[in-house]
This record gives sequence, C-alpha cells and structure tokens, in this order.
Amino acid sequence: MKKIEAIIRRERLGPVRKALEAVGYPGMTLTEVKGHGRQKGRLNGQSDTARSEYLPKLKLEIVVDDAEVAPIMRAIMSKAHTGEIGDGKVFISSIDTAVRVRTGEEGEQAL
Repeated sequence: MKKIEAIIRRERLGPVRKALEAVGYPGMTLTEVKGHGRQKGRLNGQSDTARSEYLPKLKLEIVVDDAEVAPIMRAIMSKAHTGEIGDGKVFISSIDTAVRVRTGEEGEQAL
C-alpha cells in the first residue's frame, strides 16, 4: 500500500477532485495547510518586502493499493498543474498496514 500526499493550490481542488473521481479513488482526507517552498512565500514578481510568510494550500491524503498509485498521481498532476510557481508537490510513501476501526479489517481490505 502507498500513501499519496499532494499539496495543491486551493483553487485547483474542484478539477483535481473530478479527475480523481474519474479514476475511482477510494477516498481522501483533505486538510487546509499553510507553507512555502523555494519561493519563500513570494508570488510572481513580488519583492521580499511584499510577501506572505506562509501561503494557503490544501493537502490531500489518499492511501491506495500499489497498482492505483500511477493513475491517481497522474490525475492529481494533470489538474493541479498551472505552470506557475507554487503549484505544489506530490509525495508517495509506503504504508505498512491499515486497520478499519469499525470492522477490524486489515491491509488492503481496510481501504
């Protein structure tokens, strides 16, 4: 199993969600976050004095079977991309196990 974490622009959530629905994602957790990358909070053309320390973003978290990683990652990338600084990042990490609290199912059955 893999965990996909995607940091995206808030205004790209609608298109990303539709693309995920089209590839049949199993569910996701959405968190409002703030941060900055290499641009250090600067938007295009801004000076250091005209910057926000942390820019608002959304973090999507999706845990999937290994075979589902590529289509879900492509769906996110295709709709989160604007070509501008601050489009975000996608991280993929391994998940040792998952447990569904209600039923006690483990592993992929818990997804």
